[in-house]
Amino acid sequence: MSVIDIHRAHSLDKAHAREAAETLAKDLSRQFDVNYQWEGDLLKFKRSGVKGQLDIAESDLHIRLELGMMLRPFKSRIEQEIHSQLDQIIQA
Repeated sequence: MSVIDIHRAHSLDKAHAREAAETLAKDLSRQFDVNYQWEGDLLKFKRSGVKGQLDIAESDLHIRLELGMMLRPFKSRIEQEIHSQLDQIIQA
């Protein structure tokens, strides 16, 4: 199992942090066919070969994804996409 573990500081209020997380989830869903759903302030991701979550804290977004063997070759691409999306949505 390969793991992507990203912490990103933010200065957004809770509503805007949740919007940013939703934007990221929609993009990952579209690009990598990942399903997601909210459980309180926790956004859970799942599909065959991937599971993980995005946790919204007061000043930090924490994303942790576990990639199965079939998606391991795409780890750097997925991680790069997450960083790119976070760069755009946190500064917005």
